[in-house]
Amino acid sequence: MPAVETVRGPVDAAALGRTLMHEHVFVLGAENVQNYGAGDWWDEEEKVADAVGKLRELAGLGVTTIADPTVWGLGRYLPRIQRVNEQVPELNILVATGIYTYNDLPFQFHHRGPGTLVDEGPDPMIADFTRDLTEGIAGTGVRAAFLKCAVDAPGLTPGVERVLRAVAATHRETGAPVTVHTESSIHAGRTVVDLLGEEGVDLAKVVVGHAGDSNDLDYLMGLADTGAILGMDRFGLDIINSTAERVATVAALCERGYADRMVLSHDASCFIDWFGPDPATVPALQPNWNYRHISEDVLPALRAAGVSDARIDQMLVENPRRYFTR
Repeated sequence: MPAVETVRGPVDAAALGRTLMHEHVFVLGAENVQNYGAGDWWDEEEKVADAVGKLRELAGLGVTTIADPTVWGLGRYLPRIQRVNEQVPELNILVATGIYTYNDLPFQFHHRGPGTLVDEGPDPMIADFTRDLTEGIAGTGVRAAFLKCAVDAPGLTPGVERVLRAVAATHRETGAPVTVHTESSIHAGRTVVDLLGEEGVDLAKVVVGHAGDSNDLDYLMGLADTGAILGMDRFGLDIINSTAERVATVAALCERGYADRMVLSHDASCFIDWFGPDPATVPALQPNWNYRHISEDVLPALRAAGVSDARIDQMLVENPRRYFTR
């Protein structure tokens, strides 16, 4: 089978195995760390060791691959991920390129690109994303395996639209698959499939991220009917949608024949700085939001709800493999 790019180099797509399609290793604002991160916020050696332990534990549960959609806006820093992955060689980590914004572009693109002060022709984001996919990220030699962008509650703002269209252009040029963070409460997935479809993106190569925050079966089936893949990928984030409701929705969609268009994950991380420097904050607020939850709790619940092992393998093995096979 075709090779898929990982942090440690290309692997055969058949070797991806059980794959969690939306997990972060670190979500960490570089400017925050540089200016305020010493001491309480960040200890490099401590956090790397903690991540190694958590990812070894995940691999011990039978997960062989994670797709990490940490891009510009979420704190992507490949040398740190390389350090972690060197110590957990049994786990494939697939990384992404793109920009994560709910509204405005970074200023490095705000004034450059078509219709701006410095109009250099094609959107410069396209060249950056393409380089990450074909040559490697920031001199590390690690190639991105997929593209990532976002449409959240503000909707299709001018900045968000530019990113989506740049992602679409990069997909057309490279064939790289796409994952889009979406806000299900506003049915942002519809905006995503409409725009990307208009741009000529193969929707079978698009994961509508966080679709599983919704239990609206008509909305979810409508997205899946376009060919797009539903990201049932926030298990454990119970403040948005409980595990019981998420399980019931996945089971209902499996019963209706959509197991071939769903992938599973947590959207968890080893450390995220959005909630302050104390690593105990997230477990206290959301105790199920961790890498173990699907293996230990969700899969038994799905089986109890009538989802067969064959359908579970489809969501965890076959669908990710198909998504990453260009």
